[in-house]
Amino acid sequence: MKRVIKPEGQFNIAIEEVPMPEPGPGEVRIKAVRSLISRGSEIGARYTREHAVSPDIMGYSLAGVIDALGEGVDCWSVGDRVVALAPHAEYVVCPAVLSSPEDQPRVVALLPGVEFDVAPFWPLVSGAVAWVDIEQIEPNHTVVILGQGLVGSLMLQVAKHNGKGRIIAVDAVASRCALAEELGADVVVNAAQEDPVSALRKLTKGAGADIVVYAVGGPAGISVFDQGLDMLAVGGLLHLIGLYEDEPLPLSSGKIQRRKIIGGYYGQSIGSGTAFRAMKLLQADVIQTERMTTHRFSFAEAAQAFDLLYNNMGEALGVLLDWEQ
Repeated sequence: MKRVIKPEGQFNIAIEEVPMPEPGPGEVRIKAVRSLISRGSEIGARYTREHAVSPDIMGYSLAGVIDALGEGVDCWSVGDRVVALAPHAEYVVCPAVLSSPEDQPRVVALLPGVEFDVAPFWPLVSGAVAWVDIEQIEPNHTVVILGQGLVGSLMLQVAKHNGKGRIIAVDAVASRCALAEELGADVVVNAAQEDPVSALRKLTKGAGADIVVYAVGGPAGISVFDQGLDMLAVGGLLHLIGLYEDEPLPLSSGKIQRRKIIGGYYGQSIGSGTAFRAMKLLQADVIQTERMTTHRFSFAEAAQAFDLLYNNMGEALGVLLDWEQ
C-alpha cells in the first residue's frame, strides 16, 4: 500500500510503498477514500520542519470503508462507511471501540447523506463544537474570531448555528474574508485594509470584545495575539487555539489584568457526544464544507498539494487527497 511521508528536509513530501497493515484484536482496517490536509498542524508542524516526521502523524482526517476486522470486533462490519483520526494512507488500522465514553473516538460511522468529500472535516468540526461550548457565548456577547482558516471558519459556523452573540471575523486574506461574509459573520474585518483593533473598538463603542478567539498561529500569530489582547474587554476571555509560532507570545501583564485566557480544550475531552453532534452538523449541511474545499488532488500529487497550501494561502483552504485515483 502507499502512504504520505515527510522525510528529512524542509518541504519534503513523498509517497512511500509499505506492507499492508493487518488489524489486531479490537482493531479495524479502513480503505481510504479521501483525506483532508490541515494547514495548521501539517504545514506549521510538519512540512516546514527540517527533521523527518513519523508517518503515523502525517494527517488525522481520513474517510473510507472498513475492509477488515480484527479478532473480537463485533460492533463494525466490512463495508461500513467511516471517518477516522488517521494519517494520509491507502489503508490504516485503528482501534474499533472506546475504552471509556469520555475518550475521543478514533473511528466514527458516517450518517446517511454525509459524503466522503464532507466526512474528513469531522475531526476539526468536533474541535470547533468543543471550543465553542467552552466559550459559553451569551446573546449579548461580541465574539471576535481572529483567523478564518479551517479552524476559524468552522468555529464561525458552529457559533452562528448556536445563534448567540455577534460574531466578528478577522483575516488578512481577501478570499477568506469573502467566505466569512458568505457564511454569515455579522461583521468581517479585512486586516490588510484596516487596523483590526481600531475597527473592533469602533464596532463596540470602545468597550472591546467579550470573547476573542485566537485561531491564527504560525509566525503571523505573534502580532495577531497582541492585537487580540488589545481587543479584549474588561472581564473578557481570550481563547488560545493557534499554535506553531516558534517564539513566545507577547503576554503583557498590564493587558491581561481583569481578563481571562484559556488554552485549547481547557481540560475538556472530545467524547462521543461531541463527536456525534459534529457529525449531525455535517449531515444537516450546517457546515459548508463544499464552500471551504478549494482543491482536490490525487494522493500521488500530495507534494503539490502541500506546496499549494504553503505558498498560496489566498487561493487554498480545504485541500482533499483522493485515494481512489
